[in-house]
Amino acid sequence: ALPAPRDRERTQWYFQRYVEQLSAGGEIVLFDRSWYNRAGVERVMGFCTPQEAEQFLKDVPLFEKMLVDSGIHLVKFWLTIGREMQIKRLFERRHDPLKRWKLSAIDYKGLPLWDSYTSAAERMLKETHTKAAPWTVLRSNDQKRARIEAIRAVLFSLDYAGKDAGVVGKPDSEIVADAATFRSRDGQI
Repeated sequence: ALPAPRDRERTQWYFQRYVEQLSAGGEIVLFDRSWYNRAGVERVMGFCTPQEAEQFLKDVPLFEKMLVDSGIHLVKFWLTIGREMQIKRLFERRHDPLKRWKLSAIDYKGLPLWDSYTSAAERMLKETHTKAAPWTVLRSNDQKRARIEAIRAVLFSLDYAGKDAGVVGKPDSEIVADAATFRSRDGQI
């Protein structure tokens, strides 16, 4: 994830900071929700204007199509957890010195905004799930199973020498959902 934008970066095209982080041939780059912050936390917490959030939702499918058309393999995962699990994980982070670094004031401010985050997430998935850059939704209350399904999805999506579909296997429908049909279940966002 990129840090908060500096003053100069706030005046730039939204995706400009991300373009310079993109991979070159043979490289892999992982973004931790990064450019989707505009559709989620920035929108819900008021860090961007409603107009900026709407513009993002219009621009991101075009931007991602350009990336894919240029030969970049773009794999998007939305990891969703239930409200109870979110509270449990926040509690664990607060009381575990090895996990405390993961906490921020935003985490606590976001707790009473669960419904707003859920609405923002569902809208974002609806607007940005495209043929060129589809979302794979992973129900992540069980982190181990979600990670296995993420690996499976990446292996399934790429062509490589010696690929064996039998070894890759089929997605676990209890964990994996298609964003076009995903709706919040059990308070998950």
